[in-house]
Amino acid sequence: MTIFGLILIGIVSLSLIKKNISDFSMISISGKKISTQELLGKVYLINFWATDCPGCINEMPGLIDTYNNYKKQNFEVIAVAMFYDPPNRVLSFVEKENLPFPVVLDIEKKIMNNFKGIKLTPTSILIDHKGKIINTIIGEINFPEFNQSLEILLKKANARS
Repeated sequence: MTIFGLILIGIVSLSLIKKNISDFSMISISGKKISTQELLGKVYLINFWATDCPGCINEMPGLIDTYNNYKKQNFEVIAVAMFYDPPNRVLSFVEKENLPFPVVLDIEKKIMNNFKGIKLTPTSILIDHKGKIINTIIGEINFPEFNQSLEILLKKANARS
């Protein structure tokens, strides 16, 4: 095998290693503290969104459906409103749309800074029951495809608990 082939295998191997997220806490708009440590054992999606983002608004009904369909299988969604989104608009949207999952304001960019490269909304990060990032989805979620992979992930997670 050539040096180039060995380097290529090394690069591919490194890209397959899933990154553990760092431990951090968030406070939802309802005042509930959520920590990544407490989420261990669950599969969860952190969804970065904004009230002025058409793609974010378009995917909310699908996000609500997915959450409602899988929440009893140890799945959680955390919607993180971007720092530039006025809190009163976020609160109004959450109330109007009756979002069933925790919503967090990221006014100081602390949450987005835990995930390098959050530049666009919507961006969703899928994390497995061990705290490893499984997928980062930039743009609207393709829910049939996402739900199919989520079911596989939940089966693995729930088989171990």
